[in-house]
Amino acid sequence: MKIETLPDAEAVARRAAAFIAAEARAAVRSRGRFTLAVSGGRTPWQMLRLLANEDVPWQGVHLFQVDERVAPPGDAERNLAHIRETLLANAPLVAAQVHAMTVEARNLDAAALEYAQTLRDIAGTPPVLDLVHLGLGPDGHTASLVPGDTVLSVTDAEVGLTAPYMGRRRMTLTYAALDRARCVLWLVTGAEKHDMLARLLAADASIPAGRVEQSHALVLADRAAAGS
Repeated sequence: MKIETLPDAEAVARRAAAFIAAEARAAVRSRGRFTLAVSGGRTPWQMLRLLANEDVPWQGVHLFQVDERVAPPGDAERNLAHIRETLLANAPLVAAQVHAMTVEARNLDAAALEYAQTLRDIAGTPPVLDLVHLGLGPDGHTASLVPGDTVLSVTDAEVGLTAPYMGRRRMTLTYAALDRARCVLWLVTGAEKHDMLARLLAADASIPAGRVEQSHALVLADRAAAGS
């Protein structure tokens, strides 16, 4: 795992946008397609807004969600609402290449299976995403892989469902999907993340984030999170 420390959250978002754009250009040149999965969070929304203005071969980009809250369409807590506002409203990415988690479905188990099939249809069997963006929670969670949840032990599916966490169930990519990614890009900002960032860098398996494969990972952190 590599780490870059930048002055503040805005610098992290700007560096992340440029990095993703470069990865997209390289992937489309070599494989004709770039598969990107994004998580939520304030710094990532800045990143996506900036990404819309980068030199990206949008015709070859397929956008996935890392996780999503189980909530009605248009709910302000949905990551998809922010993805639409920051990226989709500003970038020429066609609807057929945006793969939203269908958390409004009546049968969530079936919806998770369908999302896993979509991953396979676009990213191969088993699916290999080009780049997965992850964040780091103050409790050590990433995606919606939260401490103590049974989804942490899912090894035979790329998509899982959580118990209620902070008032909502979630749909999430599992380690099976995250660990195959060609690149994992972590964005970590804020002093409250300092201790967990140290544990992430130490591959501390007692926190969910510490269990994600690190051999192809880059951490972009601000000075507040990275400390000295």
